[in-house]
Amino acid sequence: MAKKEAAVKESTIEEKLRALYSLQKIDSQIDRIRTIRGELPLEVQDLEDEIIGLETRIKNFSDELKALEDSILEKKNLITDSKAAIKKYEKQQMNVRNNREFDAISKEVEYQNLEIQLAEKRIKESEANIELKTETIAESKGVLKERQGDLKHKKSELDEITAETEKEEDKLKRTSTKAAKIIEERLILAYQRIRENARNGLAVVAVERDSCGGCFNKIPPQRQMDIKNHKKIIVCEHCGRLLVDAAIEQEAVKV
Repeated sequence: MAKKEAAVKESTIEEKLRALYSLQKIDSQIDRIRTIRGELPLEVQDLEDEIIGLETRIKNFSDELKALEDSILEKKNLITDSKAAIKKYEKQQMNVRNNREFDAISKEVEYQNLEIQLAEKRIKESEANIELKTETIAESKGVLKERQGDLKHKKSELDEITAETEKEEDKLKRTSTKAAKIIEERLILAYQRIRENARNGLAVVAVERDSCGGCFNKIPPQRQMDIKNHKKIIVCEHCGRLLVDAAIEQEAVKV
């Protein structure tokens, strides 16, 4: 621990700035990897949710289809029963003793005929619904098949990228640890704090066209001279990011 602190103290401001900028480049690369990997699981999850929704939709429509078919069968049985009742009443009419009995039986026949008409109407409605739901089920099954194919592809892509990026990320983390060795803890903590609050995780930026590479505000000439002298750590007065010049940017570790 004492050796590490001694090494840190011996490092010049220029070396620390170079290490900080290298660290930023490494961490930005890690951020990019995590972003790529982070999007795919969300896409996979969305597809899985959509597939569950489609499967539920198909099941619900299939259940409704079965209910409609049962309803049609029930109505057909009702028609058969009503027709049998009509025949029975028509035979009874031949043996009636008076007009009162004839009228009563006629009303029963009329009622059964109305029941038949209503049942036939309900059957036609159910058959139209069955046709519509059958088409919807077929369409949903087609979409489901497509989504299952998409999910298989995305999962394969995710597995591939995860395998590749994990190795790359581990390598970058080791490089990051190496770059951080010559930076004292207070600077590392400051760097991490700025990264957490800064857009795109940029805590260390180069001066570009006389402006901060993070917030793009102009930097006064005297402050630019201080940055180029590498004698002290300079932060942007507007966004608080650590600033380096083109020389540090070019000499920093390429990732």
